[in-house]
Amino acid sequence: MAISYEELTDKHPCYARGKKGTTGRIHLPISPTCNIECRFCDRRINDYEKRPGVASTVIKPDAAINVIKKSLKLCPAIKVAGIAGPGDTLASDYALETFRLIKKNFPDLVKCMSTNGLLLAEKADEIIAADIDSLTVTVNAVDPEIEAKLNRGILWHGKHYTGVEAAEILIKNQLEGIRKVSAAGITIKVNTVLVIGINDEHIEEIAKTVKAAGASIYNIIPLIPQNELKDYPEPTCAQIESVRAKAAKYIDVFRHCQRCRADAIGVPGEKDYGDQIYLKRIAHKDTFSHG
Repeated sequence: MAISYEELTDKHPCYARGKKGTTGRIHLPISPTCNIECRFCDRRINDYEKRPGVASTVIKPDAAINVIKKSLKLCPAIKVAGIAGPGDTLASDYALETFRLIKKNFPDLVKCMSTNGLLLAEKADEIIAADIDSLTVTVNAVDPEIEAKLNRGILWHGKHYTGVEAAEILIKNQLEGIRKVSAAGITIKVNTVLVIGINDEHIEEIAKTVKAAGASIYNIIPLIPQNELKDYPEPTCAQIESVRAKAAKYIDVFRHCQRCRADAIGVPGEKDYGDQIYLKRIAHKDTFSHG
């Protein structure tokens, strides 16, 4: 049975209230592919960028157990095993397979998964069966017209959809999936990438909608200008605080996000042990392909 939201505020650094958490997490870079085309996303294999969507390597589920063992020796403060990429966790079977292995080998670790939510509704039963404790869903809009400005298209059941049609499918599946998974007692956190000029006036509506669907906490992440949105401004601290205040009228807001890599290991904001675990880190700029 998944642990409660209140327990997560003590055990999970992405749920800590009031101040930065002191517990550690390991992000396992298990998921190699993605099924949506966010206009701001630039997934890469390298060892120097400090942001989501980046990992030094991609490992297989059977290797994850040894990675966790080594990481716990280096950083006993690790309480959470998470999978957040570098692709989408539900675009392949690797993440859920890994969580089943973690459940068997490390039953005391909090299991945390992040997804774009395209396949969330149809994979909900598998997520529940894997005993995931917390699920993060990236919801950048609940209005298809706005979502289409942030997401070029999706690959869904072998067909490529674009524009508003793609956005409608994605949003429907995200909200339906959040309802299903939250109804099973799993804590839902929603992430939104804040893009000034596209969804900054929409944050309040997102917060209200995802809370009604069953989300417990909301994390607003400032845009890192890159890819198709490289010419958009990075939100200022004042702009971020303004939208957080609007969202907080409806849902708890998390304020200490470190925008971690997909292979981060340790306590957020402190020493990262990834370079000691992934000894074959490489430093080139090949990108993953979508789908």
